Amino acid sequence: MRALRYHGPQDLRLDAIDEPTCGRDQVKLNPEFAGICGTDLHEYLIGPLIIPSEPHPLTGEKVPVTLGHEFSATVVEVGSEISDIRPGDQVAVHPLLYDSTCGPCKRGQPNCCATSASIGFHASTTGGFAQQIVVPRENVFKLPPTVSLEEGALIEPIAVAWHAVENSPFQQGDDALVVGAGPVGLAVIQVLKARGAGRIVVSEISTRRRELAKELGATHLLDPRAPDVVAKCKEICDGEGPAIVLDAAGVQAGLDLALNASRVGATIVNIATWKEQPRLNTLALLLGEKKYIGTLVHVKEDFAEVIEAMGSGLIQPKAMISSVIPLDDAVEKGFKALIADKDSLVKVLVKVQDH
Repeated sequence: MRALRYHGPQDLRLDAIDEPTCGRDQVKLNPEFAGICGTDLHEYLIGPLIIPSEPHPLTGEKVPVTLGHEFSATVVEVGSEISDIRPGDQVAVHPLLYDSTCGPCKRGQPNCCATSASIGFHASTTGGFAQQIVVPRENVFKLPPTVSLEEGALIEPIAVAWHAVENSPFQQGDDALVVGAGPVGLAVIQVLKARGAGRIVVSEISTRRRELAKELGATHLLDPRAPDVVAKCKEICDGEGPAIVLDAAGVQAGLDLALNASRVGATIVNIATWKEQPRLNTLALLLGEKKYIGTLVHVKEDFAEVIEAMGSGLIQPKAMISSVIPLDDAVEKGFKALIADKDSLVKVLVKVQDH
């Protein structure tokens, strides 16, 4: 079988590898559609960053690794201990692997596990860009009939957004500011809408992404380059500003906007991975009794709740899909295209199977 594997910076190869064997508590899958994530792009350009150069303490794996952590799949085989999943089931895969013994795991924060690993980054064969993989049963989530395999590949980034909102003090009816309308920011917009936000204000430089933000649920759009952007944001939200800010951009101007445009007592949630260390105006936090918190990926409960929301139609993310390409074109029309055209491309899905 074939797998798209990371060998080093700007070195992705379609390798022929052996088909995996299904263990007693595992599920064997044919990945169907896999999304290319911003983290994948960072690894491709300047990695390895989170991809292990030395054997990973949980998986024992190192470069080369099979990429792909946002994907849907069809079940082809189940282990002898599994009775609730059957061949032919369509599923999504929660990619995180935990040791279940460290302090964070015991406290209910397995996403912060001391030795956490991820399918698609920390294993040589297990990744969504392989034509066949095996994963633990606990990582497999059935898709309802109303969620397509293409949409199933979007569950992981939407779960990141869901966890961010869940981690915040957001309450139904709250006004919110979303900084950045890339894939995660667009997912945040949909989650806020599904959970009953009041005004959803989006700050984004790209005209195309502002348009898509509107389509997916934003009620107000801002160009952060406008000189009066802080005043406009406050005006939209009853003159006080939003109660919640979710920063999916990770740039200094966005953080400054979040601090200056939010209301007294607001919470600013950082979802972004920053390229450069930001300057945090602690005086603004103090004077406004504001809170600045971090949020890391997701937990399995987020996955289940996103699938339920998508199955009921509360979240309809198909507009995020910019293109679907075959596995053979993953590098040229996927990775390289996303790097070259960040404005018009949002989520490129790779059709992993040849059929």
